[in-house]
Amino acid sequence: MISSLEVSLIGLKNKKSKAPVLGTVSLSGQVYSGKGDGKKFVVLPWVEREIREKLGFTPYAGTLNIRLNREGLQQKKMLAKAPRLDIVPEKGYCRGFLIKAKITGLDCGIIIPQVPVYPPDVLEVVAPYFLRQRLHLSDGSEVAVNVEL
Repeated sequence: MISSLEVSLIGLKNKKSKAPVLGTVSLSGQVYSGKGDGKKFVVLPWVEREIREKLGFTPYAGTLNIRLNREGLQQKKMLAKAPRLDIVPEKGYCRGFLIKAKITGLDCGIIIPQVPVYPPDVLEVVAPYFLRQRLHLSDGSEVAVNVEL
């Protein structure tokens, strides 16, 4: 069983860009079971299309939920400097953004909804796989998310 997981977020700058990497931020926390809202959101046709077009894969119907610890929550503020892709919602839905990522070599992405009631200590990861099964994760598994700025 994997007790620690490295997620490397790779900058989404224009491929021709020579912009310098500002450093890496490590966000740590634990995997936990959500209420199923991520699944309901990811299976919406427009959300699936946004993820496919911007991250290059069709997402698995669900997200990997990570509850950040105190240090991870502090480091999350640095995500404001990370390259991001806007999620363009259909009418009646919230805006958000995606950050391209890799989990142990697997393509994935972080979804960050732009809603005022969204818990600040939560990260949601989308991937073309059921990450819990693929990586042998369960509730309480420690996760380290590394973001290249």
